[in-house]
Amino acid sequence: RREQARLKASVVEEDTEEWQKDPHFTGLERVGGVDLSYVKGDESRACASLVVLSYPALEVLYQDCRMVAVSAPYVAGFLAFREVPVLVEAVQRLQQEEPHLQPQVLLVDGNGLLHHRGFGTACHLGVLTDLPCIGVAKNLLQVDGLVRDELHREQVRSLQRSGETFPLTGTSGKILGMVSCHLAIYNSSSKPLYISVGHRVSLGTAVRLVRACCRFRIPEPIRQVRHPRLVGQ
Repeated sequence: RREQARLKASVVEEDTEEWQKDPHFTGLERVGGVDLSYVKGDESRACASLVVLSYPALEVLYQDCRMVAVSAPYVAGFLAFREVPVLVEAVQRLQQEEPHLQPQVLLVDGNGLLHHRGFGTACHLGVLTDLPCIGVAKNLLQVDGLVRDELHREQVRSLQRSGETFPLTGTSGKILGMVSCHLAIYNSSSKPLYISVGHRVSLGTAVRLVRACCRFRIPEPIRQVRHPRLVGQ
């Protein structure tokens, strides 16, 4: 818990790059995605995957998937300590082997500030790699009074009709993330995404970029990192 608090102090919740401030993300050329996929029936072995896509074409420029041993135990609220070290190694391999393909931002299959103590996997990875990171989750993490109750479900239904976004405001009054759905891509039965700041990006920019990277429900950097050709499924 002390280490988590120490790292959290380094999180930057605002845009730090010029391309982030441009309405069309001019200057953004490479977007990365990371994920850890566990072997079915064996929580000690997983495939640590990293992909880098061109932007705005969203074509795969680099991909790396390696089987790794995961030795740290799972503790609720501290998942990043179990998973981030091998993801950092994947980023470091890329930096050493193909430095010209280093992503300018990473999309993480998980949460950032939307976390029990405001420091999810996207924050942890961002601080350790010093790369802009965005958390993209498929399910709502119920923290700070956020619940998947009837009001939330009605907001999601309205979102599916409008294709817009709405903020996730905790009982503390802090906006922890945004719920997003895009009618140009999704049909009315689609599930939303829960987007949160990881590091070195504002929430507004995070939402715009995730939506710009979507061809289907899941943004391409995360969809491609879970592609069967990478995880062997």
